Amino acid sequence: MSAIKNGLFLSLEGVDGAGKSTHIPFIETHLQRLGIEVVVTREPGGTVLGETLRELLLHKDMDIRTETLLMFAARNEHIKQVIEPALVQGKWILCDRFSDASFAYQGGGRELGATAIETLEQWVHPDLQPDQTWLFDLPLEIATQRLQNSRVLDRFEQEQAAFFVRTQQFYHQRAQQDPHRFSLVDSSQPIHTIQQQLQQQLHHLVELWQSR
Repeated sequence: MSAIKNGLFLSLEGVDGAGKSTHIPFIETHLQRLGIEVVVTREPGGTVLGETLRELLLHKDMDIRTETLLMFAARNEHIKQVIEPALVQGKWILCDRFSDASFAYQGGGRELGATAIETLEQWVHPDLQPDQTWLFDLPLEIATQRLQNSRVLDRFEQEQAAFFVRTQQFYHQRAQQDPHRFSLVDSSQPIHTIQQQLQQQLHHLVELWQSR
């Protein structure tokens, strides 16, 4: 864990339609019941500037380099204004996506590769990574069906199947590279089964945090 942190940094990742956002209120409520002060946030977004950039990123066509740079511009503001101050104050961050999403979506889905993103990661947050990342994983055909049944899709969600195959592959690579940080969640399971798994892991994280 990074020396700058007093709180814990939790992130949720997965392809669109994996269902991760469904479980954020559960995690927040459960941590609050355990006496943890939680800041719930998201990427891209999390700040006034970040939310403005989010609208551009989700709805305006742009070059892949522009897209990646804007993702990290929003992330830099997010880290400086929200994440680092909260962690220093002993609060827990619960974030819907972080840099793993850039590796997966821009590096994999958009086929930019990992090298440029690694450079930006080292520039923007060389000493900051989530303490725990849940990767919500399920067959892509299920994720696609969930999206089609939900709402108006943004420009990422409208991508072709091959895009999501590459995105998911990069997510799996990230998880394999850092197995101590990542926890794979089979999000094709019933919601209550997933939440039982999350609850057990949250209790373990709280115990470790309180004993350090």
